[in-house]
Amino acid sequence: QVYVVFSEELKCWCRAVVESVQCQADGYHLGCFLVDYAKHCSVASENIRVLAGAFAKIPHRAKKCRLHCTKPLTLHIDYCENTAKIGPAKRWDTAAIQHFRKLLE
Repeated sequence: QVYVVFSEELKCWCRAVVESVQCQADGYHLGCFLVDYAKHCSVASENIRVLAGAFAKIPHRAKKCRLHCTKPLTLHIDYCENTAKIGPAKRWDTAAIQHFRKLLE
């Protein structure tokens, strides 16, 4: 379901998909993915509206995706044997993410 939310960062109303709901002291906050900006943001519950009419049929400019069959690697350093080998990792490291974003730009 796509909604319209007010993004404080962008200072405008944007189409978004709600991903999570959190109850906080000042009310409910929604974790949203802005489908036209490919950004994640948190929005107060009073800043969400139902998307009406023809606007709901406009295709999204951003889509969530993953790299097919690409797994994170890291450099494993063995100080005792004075060797370094590339091997599997559980998560992508920050340098790899930054390098990939530069390639996309």
